[in-house]
Amino acid sequence: QVQLVESGGGLVQAGGSLRLSCAASGIIFSSYGLGWFRQAPGKEREFVARIRSSGTTEYQDSVKGRFTISRDNAKNTVYLQMNSQKPEDTAVYYCAAALGLSTTVGSVRYWGQGTQVTVSS
Repeated sequence: QVQLVESGGGLVQAGGSLRLSCAASGIIFSSYGLGWFRQAPGKEREFVARIRSSGTTEYQDSVKGRFTISRDNAKNTVYLQMNSQKPEDTAVYYCAAALGLSTTVGSVRYWGQGTQVTVSS
């Protein structure tokens, strides 16, 4: 049974930082592409960042230079470090995994349950 369990969400002031973690089980972690998507109220779920099994990364333009995705294959965990946060970053953040993960929702094979991030102005 595959499980992706996120943690680290919460309330932060604009300009602040949070780090999200996603612990995976039931998959060969090192072989999977991993990523983060987010969904704000009334909006569609959107791509935020991904990291390939090779370690290369890709980001949505609005978070480049502020967010950093990383992975620890020894701990089966993927992270999202979020700095210089803005109110428009407020959303539920979802961990995602797939062998061929891309930037689209349709490419995701497994989802986490989501964690709320709220950035106050």
